[in-house]
Amino acid sequence: MSGFLRQACADARQRVAEAARLVPLAQLRASPAPAVPSLAGALAAPGVGVIAEVKRASPSRGHIAWVPDPAARAAAYARGGACAISVLTEPAHFHGTLGDLEAAAAAVAVPVIRKDFLVDAYQVWEARRAGASAALLIVAALDDRELVALLRVCDEARIEALVEVHDVSEARRAGAALEAAGPARPVVGVNARDMATLQVDPHRFAACVAALPRGCLAVAESGIDSPDAVRRAGDAGADAVLVGEHLATAIDPEAATRALATATVRTTA
Repeated sequence: MSGFLRQACADARQRVAEAARLVPLAQLRASPAPAVPSLAGALAAPGVGVIAEVKRASPSRGHIAWVPDPAARAAAYARGGACAISVLTEPAHFHGTLGDLEAAAAAVAVPVIRKDFLVDAYQVWEARRAGASAALLIVAALDDRELVALLRVCDEARIEALVEVHDVSEARRAGAALEAAGPARPVVGVNARDMATLQVDPHRFAACVAALPRGCLAVAESGIDSPDAVRRAGDAGADAVLVGEHLATAIDPEAATRALATATVRTTA
């Protein structure tokens, strides 16, 4: 685990401890949650889907964009053809909040993903209450036991997992965990950004795709900044791409999303 990831996970555990003092886990689990659309269903349509991200900042670039209204941003992405919305909820490095997730989920009909450093079951239940269809699980941040346990919590909470890997070794670990936990149609993302250097390797998805679990829906993450990049990801085997900075900095997010979403033929599943 890189130094950055170790610190981000430690910060996440501290946030969980603080939140649980205000709302105990049992109360959180009992909270009503809205019905949500399926992420796997959204990604299974032909063509390469676009998961558009609500993002204010990143560790590699610092401040990226002002997002005073995450609901409006998410709605613009959806009008542009995004098949799902990713929302950063991590406050220290990405300047996100759970309120951003809740606002986005209430504004769109497509699935919304909680993107954060999830290390505790409490965060999965937070995501469910906020209206998320799925939550990001970063393999590099979890040991095998923790990964299987959180996959099972996702199943119990009735939300899906976007399992993120960075290399072939992590892809194999993800496959073993998914086999143990048994989701019907797993979704696995390959993040081209190195967690230690924070640099993007545009060839990382292609290098990992053969090691992904058989039958999974594959997402290429990071470094997608043009229709050509979407097509290259599709040619390499991606069912969807997750796009952060390119769309977060777009002056016209609806048009920018549409340019990516129409790069390959895509129809309703």
